[in-house]
Amino acid sequence: MENRLIKLIQKYETNGPRYTSYPPAPIFKPDFTAAQYQSEILQVEKRSEGDDVSLYFHIPFCDTLCYFCGCTTMITKNREHLDEYLVHLKKEIDLLAPLFHQQRKIVQLHWGGGTPTYLSPKQIQELGTHIMKSFQYDVDAEISVEVDPRELTFSHLHALRDVGFNRISLGVQDFNPNVQRAVNRNQSEFITRQAITWSRELGFSSLNVDLIYGLPLQTVVSFSETLDKLIEISPERIAVYNFAFVPWMKKQQKLIHVEDLPSPETKLGILTTTIDKLTDAGYVYIGMDHFAKPDDELTLAQQSKTLRRNFQGYSTRAGSDLYGLGMSSISHFGTSYAQNAKTLPEYYQAISNGEFATHLGYKMTKDDEIRKHVIMKLMCDLSLQKSEVESQFGISFDAYFSSSLTKLDSLIEDGLLVATPDSLIITNDGRLFLRNIAMCFDAYLSEKSKQQPLYSKTV
Repeated sequence: MENRLIKLIQKYETNGPRYTSYPPAPIFKPDFTAAQYQSEILQVEKRSEGDDVSLYFHIPFCDTLCYFCGCTTMITKNREHLDEYLVHLKKEIDLLAPLFHQQRKIVQLHWGGGTPTYLSPKQIQELGTHIMKSFQYDVDAEISVEVDPRELTFSHLHALRDVGFNRISLGVQDFNPNVQRAVNRNQSEFITRQAITWSRELGFSSLNVDLIYGLPLQTVVSFSETLDKLIEISPERIAVYNFAFVPWMKKQQKLIHVEDLPSPETKLGILTTTIDKLTDAGYVYIGMDHFAKPDDELTLAQQSKTLRRNFQGYSTRAGSDLYGLGMSSISHFGTSYAQNAKTLPEYYQAISNGEFATHLGYKMTKDDEIRKHVIMKLMCDLSLQKSEVESQFGISFDAYFSSSLTKLDSLIEDGLLVATPDSLIITNDGRLFLRNIAMCFDAYLSEKSKQQPLYSKTV
């Protein structure tokens, strides 16, 4: 079985999007202006009385550089940068909040980075209080934050609870010290366990832990040991991401020794071991890279086919309009995408002028909407009914997607996908190739774009 999968990986290994959005972010255009962003918000608000809203806040600052990181970050020891950033972030909140209909409630809020807990407890209180005063929260709102145990104190977590946070996502990546040194992220098991103990003492309702496979010096045995420790800790959710090695885009990844990266065979062994261990421990395999306990919202959403996918990965609330605040944040509402400026000077200048910091954006076409629906069905439900797509969009599925279905032929022949007259169903092996399957429906992957290094390896 494993030899067969290795041959399939060799056959299908290519670069492709993760499909946290469709169209993917590299398609966004610079002619989508701040004025258009505001106009699109107002148009959506006219139609969205009482509809759900998600907010994302990007805190880009970090104390040290993790070599594997693919996020938009700023490494600094100067904490005065944080004060200046919060001034502008609060101004952006003040620009956005008045545009919302008064019936609109926040059902999901997330602080990501960077390192949100690089903020001091006082700064957490300051920002959290300003957000709470500016927006209405739903009584069951999911309010989460990414936490780095290395600079964390009990006071940080206490401040987060005080301003309404009820979930934390903990970056672990790998417990093995050799792997940690290879990616410049030294994080002892003790401080990780301490952070988890504190979070449970303070009453956070859900704990997610992030792991990454494909990092330098990882082996099947070493990663298995990390999994054993994590199973004992028993978080509600575990995300196991494939390392996105894109040194042509993220310069710090050039500090990684390429010869230390695990082979495709080792990566496959790590992944199959992960799936076996976590499912044997009672976790349910969600989508392509998440695991959750049977009673978790993610599991229930997958079972009821209400699971969604956005820029934070799999979500139960991703169908709501998403507004991103802070440097480089991405919004998706209605049929529009908008991304803020990716540098602090550009972000600060726009906000200081009383304008949104929109830098890129995209207005979806009808074809985009249809293809997004199909791709998200496959990524989240692992299947789709052609008749459902036909009914919703008024098309003949086989005629509309004739070229896409032709591209699927080899995947079907290799047992990664089952096709019936009215359905496409992804097999267990096919889950490892979800991105490849979705790519067959992507209208933007021309032969030219396939040659451009825009994305990481799919498997």
